[in-house]
Amino acid sequence: MLKALDIKKTYGNLQILKGVNLSVNKGEIVTIVGASGAGKSSLLNIIGTLDKPDSGRLYLNDTEISKLNSKQLSHFRNTQIGFIFQFHHLLAEFNALENVCIPAFIAGKPKAQAEKRAASLLEMLGLSSRIHHKPSQLSGGEQQRVAVARALINEPALILADEPSGNLDSANARDLHELFINLRNNFNQTFIIVTHNEDLADLSDRKVTMKDGLIV
Repeated sequence: MLKALDIKKTYGNLQILKGVNLSVNKGEIVTIVGASGAGKSSLLNIIGTLDKPDSGRLYLNDTEISKLNSKQLSHFRNTQIGFIFQFHHLLAEFNALENVCIPAFIAGKPKAQAEKRAASLLEMLGLSSRIHHKPSQLSGGEQQRVAVARALINEPALILADEPSGNLDSANARDLHELFINLRNNFNQTFIIVTHNEDLADLSDRKVTMKDGLIV
């Protein structure tokens, strides 16, 4: 489903990625592990089209992403990729339902349709009684589950997560990890997750280790 071929990236005089090759199948949970500075987040940002490689090719479901123009790329990112970060990045002035709806509104979906799916996702994630609460009224685990719902709202082909449990206590981290497994089992959702959490890495289908800008 995903193919990254000979991905290279340099910042200044520092070569961060030195020719990375990675393939991921639909419905697979792949974790990327390695020491800080190994290039994990840089690779994830390139896969997520948040950054461009200096060279190499990237395909998602046979679409060669590097050939998309800026407008096509923005639409592709919004509809095909969901993002979950270490910090939830919820907008403080909006409640949980509104935060989840934002990517759907950007994609041009009708308000009623977006709100119906957002409410369904929040209910599935155990937050049906919290949909009108703002982020400041939610626990850390609840905030991150809202962020998961937001990532799922447009039914993306791929979910990218960068240290998704890094800001959670052990109980909430465990719940989030189990949620990822359930989403894969129930919806055949595909995940690429950068993590330092060994428990999450061990739960994944495949653990990929990076060192010095390469997969080893």
